[in-house]
Amino acid sequence: MPAFAFGGHEFIIAGKTALYWPARSALIVADLHLEKASWFAARGQMLPPYDSQATLDRLAALIEASKAKEVWCLGDNFHDEDGPWRMNAKASDLLGQLTQTCDWFWITGNHDETLPAHIGGAIREEAEVDGLILRHHGAMGEVRPELSGHFHPKIRVSARGRGVIRACFVRGASKLIFPSFGAFTGGMAADDAAIVELVGQNAKAIVESCGEVLTLPLEKQTRLKGNPS
Repeated sequence: MPAFAFGGHEFIIAGKTALYWPARSALIVADLHLEKASWFAARGQMLPPYDSQATLDRLAALIEASKAKEVWCLGDNFHDEDGPWRMNAKASDLLGQLTQTCDWFWITGNHDETLPAHIGGAIREEAEVDGLILRHHGAMGEVRPELSGHFHPKIRVSARGRGVIRACFVRGASKLIFPSFGAFTGGMAADDAAIVELVGQNAKAIVESCGEVLTLPLEKQTRLKGNPS
């Protein structure tokens, strides 16, 4: 299994953009950005309204496969604070089923600082769990092991002789940044100055490939266009 250690704990990469925490039977994801397409549609960009369902279907499959007892979502769970009210009945019903299946924790982010109770689960600004700090945006100067999201890191890797852009985790001495789990989200180069400033020099990108964990240097040629949103 594609596993690696961070902060004194072992994690398994699940579905390329989530982590399974065996010690707690927990699944951790970041940046679902549910209802992003409907947010754009309300502003004149008529996008297919299926991103929430696709994201939740994928998350449900990982929960079932891992038999997770806990789920932690590291912020920007919805694309905006009205997102929970726009979700269609099918996606809303699935989310309700998932939050009742296991202990569910929402960490709020900059896109969803306020979340309504009807979405289920527990809502927190951040959490400390077994010595790990879980928050949406990593804190400068935090020396405790920290899991966060926000940046949607990606990296360019070589596959079969050509460059392929892949979502990745970024690990520094005390920080681990998650890629975005959402079906309709952008990304930021893993070596972007904002990420490097947070995690520190000599940080590495972590990518799952063919059942193995690849640890890659953040080289300048990984530069991608775009920002998380």
